[in-house]
Parts: sequence; C-alpha cells; structure tokens
Amino acid sequence: MALLHSFESSGNFLFKYRGQLPVFLFIMAVPAIYFTPYQNIAPETLKIVKVIAIFLSCAGFIFRAYAIGTTPKGTSGRNTKEQVANVLNSTGVYSIVRHPLYLGNYFMWIGIVLFVGNFSFFIIASLLFWLYYERIMFAEERYLEKKFGQAYLDWSLKAPAFIPAFGKFIKGSTAFSLKTVLRREYSGVLATVVGFIFVEVVRNYFNIGQFILGMKYQLVLFATVGMALLLRSLKHYTKLLSEDETLRD
Repeated sequence: MALLHSFESSGNFLFKYRGQLPVFLFIMAVPAIYFTPYQNIAPETLKIVKVIAIFLSCAGFIFRAYAIGTTPKGTSGRNTKEQVANVLNSTGVYSIVRHPLYLGNYFMWIGIVLFVGNFSFFIIASLLFWLYYERIMFAEERYLEKKFGQAYLDWSLKAPAFIPAFGKFIKGSTAFSLKTVLRREYSGVLATVVGFIFVEVVRNYFNIGQFILGMKYQLVLFATVGMALLLRSLKHYTKLLSEDETLRD
C-alpha cells in the first residue's frame, strides 16, 4: 500500500475511535502524577498552574462550542461516525482554521494534562495528540479534496490547518445555535470535569495516601453530572433542544 493510502486508511480508522483518546490520557496521567516531585513545587506555583490549566480547557470548550453552534447540518463539522460533507465549510471559524474542533479538543484535554503539573507529560501528550490527529486531519482533507476539488484547494491555501489566522475571519451565514451546543456538548464537558477530578484524586492519593476530594471539587462534579443528566433527558425525551435544521443549512 502506498504511503499516501496508508495514511488515509489509518486516519479513517482513528477517526472512528477518536472518542477513546481520553482513556489513554487518563492511563498516562497515573505514572505522570506518581513521578511528579510535588514536594519541590511551591504551593503558589502549583495553584497558578491549575488556574492556567482550567483556563485552557475553558478556552478550548468555547472555541469548540462556537464552531459547533455555527456549523450547518451535513458538513464536515457535524459528522461523528464517518466523513460527511454536503457543502464545504469555508466561512465563520472555518475561515481562520481548517480543523477548529480538533483545536478545541486539544486545549480542552491539554488543560487536564497541564493540571498534573508535570512539564514533561505536557510535552509528551502534545506530541502524541499531534501524531494521532495528524492522520485524522490528513484523511479528512483527502476526502474533502476528492469531493470539492479546486474549491477545497483554494480554501486550504487561505485557512491554516491548526493555528488560527484570526485576521482572515469571514462571517458565516449560519447563526449561532445554543440548542445545538447544549444538545451535543454536555458529554464533553462532563468528561473534561471528570478528567480534572481524576487528576486531583490520584494526586491526593499519592501525596497523602487517601482518596479524598475537596468540597469545591465535589460541588463542581455534582453540578456537572446534574447538568449532563438534565440535558441528556431533554435531548432524548423532549423536543426542547430540537430545532429546524433547514434553518441552519
């Protein structure tokens, strides 16, 4: 198999199972926490690192939510199981970066990685994220190139793959839909919060030998779980989060 086809094939395979990536991060976090010399890190420094980590995850969610909330139905930003694109996204957030959802994912998960407080783990996780998603992005772009031809090539020459060019923003025609975000993103928010809680619990265990969690973390966890259950129920048992998708095409 030619290397081009090998990259495309592996990218399509990884695309289907990209939701399992957080599991590997959780597993990797355990030894990273264990070998981090927290006794050599000033409490004030660790607190600052935690704040920055939470900020990065929040920024990633906001960026991802904006992309999802302004992306029309039947395009490359709305598929979850296979490559789908009835039209080419080239305006809105897609005018400044070709893979805004993966950029949002990176910041959401790298915030959890940084929360560990181990710089080596931060670098390793960033490299692994890039190697993993590079194949997926390659496969997606091959699909778009085959389907849209010159239109895709023209867009790819203007919009960077992963580092946004904010000065190239072109307003899209699809209005932001909060319902779309609420319907699709509650599980991602829950997974992110669980990630932070997981790191904190494991860190406490290695530091003091007990599985404990501070009250503020407990409140955040309970609130997030409650929100996720509520939104899931609204999604599956009511029409409150439904919308006329024809208005978003």
